[in-house]
Amino acid sequence: MPNVSFIPHAAARVSAVLAQLKDYLGDKVSTNQSVCEAHSHGEALELARLPAAVVFAETTEDVSTVLGICHGAYVPVVAFGAGTSVEGHVTPPEHAVSLDLSRMTGVLQVNAEDMDCRVQAGLTRQELNIRLRDTGLFFPVDPGGEATLGGMCATRASGTAAVHYGTMKENVLGLTVVMANGEVIKTGGRVRKSSTGYDLTSLFIGSEGTLGIITEVQLRLHGIPEQLSAAICQFENLEDAVRTAVEVIQAGVPIARVELMDDVQMAASIRYSGLDELRPITTLFFEFAGAPASVREQVEVTEALAGDNNGLGFAWADTPDERARLWKARHNAFWAVKALYPGFRVISTDCIVPISQLASLIVGVKADIEASGLQVAILGHVGDGNFHTLIMTEDTPEGSAKALELDRKIVARALALDGSCSGEHGVGVGKLEFLEREHGAQSLEVMRTLKVALDPRNILNPGKLLPEGLAYIG
Repeated sequence: MPNVSFIPHAAARVSAVLAQLKDYLGDKVSTNQSVCEAHSHGEALELARLPAAVVFAETTEDVSTVLGICHGAYVPVVAFGAGTSVEGHVTPPEHAVSLDLSRMTGVLQVNAEDMDCRVQAGLTRQELNIRLRDTGLFFPVDPGGEATLGGMCATRASGTAAVHYGTMKENVLGLTVVMANGEVIKTGGRVRKSSTGYDLTSLFIGSEGTLGIITEVQLRLHGIPEQLSAAICQFENLEDAVRTAVEVIQAGVPIARVELMDDVQMAASIRYSGLDELRPITTLFFEFAGAPASVREQVEVTEALAGDNNGLGFAWADTPDERARLWKARHNAFWAVKALYPGFRVISTDCIVPISQLASLIVGVKADIEASGLQVAILGHVGDGNFHTLIMTEDTPEGSAKALELDRKIVARALALDGSCSGEHGVGVGKLEFLEREHGAQSLEVMRTLKVALDPRNILNPGKLLPEGLAYIG
C-alpha cells in the first residue's frame, strides 16, 4: 500500500475522480443538490450525509469503471438501490460517491424449464414478478417495500414468506460482482448444488456492499401455487398467539406465511389501513398455499391448534383483493405506527431466536416494554422466530437514549437465548455495537481479514457491517 502521507487530501481526490467519471460516463454523474440529498440516507435510521456525487450505473461495465477510478484515488463508494434499508447501510461517509444501480432493471434470461432466471441488480422483486406472470413462476422472497434484488442480496433479506420459501441465501444461485479495484467476477451458476471451490456466492450475500458490488443475480424461481388462502385469527393474550405460531411450525404444517401483530400494532394498522372489522388485540395473519387437498389439511391443523390456544376463530380472505389488502396492511405496519404518533421517531428492532425460545423472548420483551414506559408495537415473522419491535419516542436526545436502552435489553435477551441481533435488516451502522457479543472477537478478526484482502483500500461502504479492529485499515 502506498504511504498515505503522499496521497492528496480527500477533497482533491474527489474532485479529480469526478472529472474522470464525467469524462467516461457523462450525464450519468450528478452533483445536483436534490439528487445528492435523496442518496444521503435510507429509511428508519436517522443518519444522513450528502455524497460528493451520485453515479447512475446502467451496466456492469459502468460499475467497473466507477470502482476502478475510485480505487485508484482512495475514494469511498456506497452502492444504492431503492434506499429502503433501515440500518444506515446506504448513508455515505464523507467525500464518497453514491453508486445508484436503480437503472439496472434488465431481465437477462428466464429459464422456465429449469425454474431460474438472471436479472440485473436494480430490478425490484415486484417488477420481476410482473415480467414472470406468463410463465407460471414467481420469485417468493418478500421483505415488503420496493426493495431491489441486488439490495436484497446485499442485506440477506427475507420477509413474510421465508418460513416456507427461505431467504435470499437459499434463493440465489450465482452472482456477478465487481470487486473494489473494478475487476468483474462471476460466482456460482445455474445448478442447484455444487461441491467445487469456496462458496463465494454466500460470501457476498449479506456483505452489505463491503466486499464487492453485486450487478447481476441468478435466482431460483418457484411455481405459482394452485391455491392460496389467507386468514386471520385474533387472541386476547399475546402468549397464546405466539404459542399457536410455534406449534404450527413444530407440527410440520407447510404454511406459506404466519405473521404476528400485537394489540398496539393492530390499533395503529386498523386506523391506517382501514381494518375496521378487526379488534385492536393480538392477531396472527396466515397464508396457506398448495394443492386444494393440501391447503384443507393445513387449515384443519392450524385451526385446531389456534382453538386449543384460545384463538377467537378464523376470518377468511379468499379473493386476491382481500388477500392483498391484508398483506398490504402487514407491510405498512411501520408507516401505521409512524402515523399514530406524528413527529415521533420510530426505532425498529430485529431479533431472531430458535423457534422454541420465541415465546420466552416475547414475554420477556413485553415486560421490558412495560417497565420502560415507552409506546412500543410488536410484530414479526413468528414462523421462523424473527420478530420486531417498533419503539416510538420523542425526537430528542433523551427520547433516543431511552429507546436505545430498551433496544439493548431486547438484544441481550435474544443473544442469551442463542439468537441474533438481526434476522433480516442487517448490520449497517445500527447494529455494530452487538457484533462482538454475538460472534466473538476471533470471528470478527477473520471477517476483517476477508475485508482487507478483498478491499485493501477500504473504499467499499466503509464503516458498515464490521466494528473497527486491529485488521481494519484503509
